[in-house]
Amino acid sequence: MFDPKYAVVPGIVAASVLLIFLARLVAVPQTAQAATQAVEAATQAAVAVSESECSLSSNVLEGVRRWCAEIEQAAEKYDLDASLIAAVMAQESGGQADVISRSGAVGLMQVMPSDGPAADFQCINGPCFAKRPSTAELLDPAFNLDYGARMLAGLIGRYGGAREALRAYGPFNAGYTYADKVLAIQSRYQAKKG
Repeated sequence: MFDPKYAVVPGIVAASVLLIFLARLVAVPQTAQAATQAVEAATQAAVAVSESECSLSSNVLEGVRRWCAEIEQAAEKYDLDASLIAAVMAQESGGQADVISRSGAVGLMQVMPSDGPAADFQCINGPCFAKRPSTAELLDPAFNLDYGARMLAGLIGRYGGAREALRAYGPFNAGYTYADKVLAIQSRYQAKKG
């Protein structure tokens, strides 16, 4: 026969375990929420520090601005104005590292590769871009940005100024239209620092 006095202690223990379990279920979401808030706060702080350390204007397109450290590094390495590199990137890719144009230009700085559709472009002495990196190499954002900045610096050295260099960097037969668009973007990027 069942004796109720022996059921009280196990019932109290079972109820206590159930209460502890329920208390932890309630505490877990609060802990997870607190952890999520902490991660969000840390991310916002990192973005704020990164933005405060970035020399690019707040006018720079967000997709381009996210490459600030790489742009500044290339600007210093090739003695270019960071806002000029940012302007070329804005015009060419909007900061999208994996974009490939119909003509075959690749990545952040839209560099023509040695392969793909660009391999069909013929110059007097053969394929125009035979000595260029491959599409796969140019899909590496750091490599692409560095290569494009080096090309731009070389063109400025060759032609003596940004407008002439951009005319050579831009699409074939675009005249100064491309150069003037990029210089207008650069001007907006220089208009307001911070």
